[in-house]
Amino acid sequence: MKKVITAVALLAMGTLLLTAQQNPPSPDELKALQAIVNATTVDARVAAADNFVKSFPKSDYRSFALTMAAEAYEMGGNTTKAIIYYQQVLELSPKDYNAMLMLAAETARTTREFDLDKEEKLAKAEKYAKDGIALIPSAVKPNPQLTDEQWEGLKKDDMARGHEALGLIAVARKKYDAAAGEFKTATETANQVQPATFIRLGGSYTDAGKPDQAIAVLDKVLAMPNLPDQIKQVAQAEKARAEKVKSAKQ
Repeated sequence: MKKVITAVALLAMGTLLLTAQQNPPSPDELKALQAIVNATTVDARVAAADNFVKSFPKSDYRSFALTMAAEAYEMGGNTTKAIIYYQQVLELSPKDYNAMLMLAAETARTTREFDLDKEEKLAKAEKYAKDGIALIPSAVKPNPQLTDEQWEGLKKDDMARGHEALGLIAVARKKYDAAAGEFKTATETANQVQPATFIRLGGSYTDAGKPDQAIAVLDKVLAMPNLPDQIKQVAQAEKARAEKVKSAKQ
């Protein structure tokens, strides 16, 4: 489950982060960018982003537009198209670590056990994750309205996303101890830890043959206040699986 403050949230924090850049957008660019931000459906946002890239082929804000399209597809469940757009972002901005982290995670999620190019995909995903993680510490604050404390918190969350992606890659390789290690690091690194990360940690412990550790983690999730019903059901199912594995070992 994605938890990330990227372009959309950064824009919401101030007077369009775009105005804080060294090269502010022209009035026409700004109008087209606002159309992307204001779009209320996936199709409308992607169409607005595509229109921006076509209308302003040399704009400094093409990466922003493509990121918005990629996030729209991702949130709409179209992983294939999200990956295509994130790849376009990297072509324009080779050091965009958000795109790297998203590509790492989505590639890991969509790689299947019997894909002929499984290891090639996972190796690429691993490189994306590690390259993204390496860029985070020196990343420049994108919006001056963010406090230093807020920016450090966002970077911690991004670092956690990188480790979560590495955990997903390890799961795809059936290296469950390694996966548990990465998910655990993600929970320890994040400024705002997501319940889904703990659930993945619990599942990895179960698959690694450590049901007691899995149950402890999942109990922690189930004790969280205001847990959404969908997350609660998944945690309960994972706990039941861990308990079954524990009973089988006794």
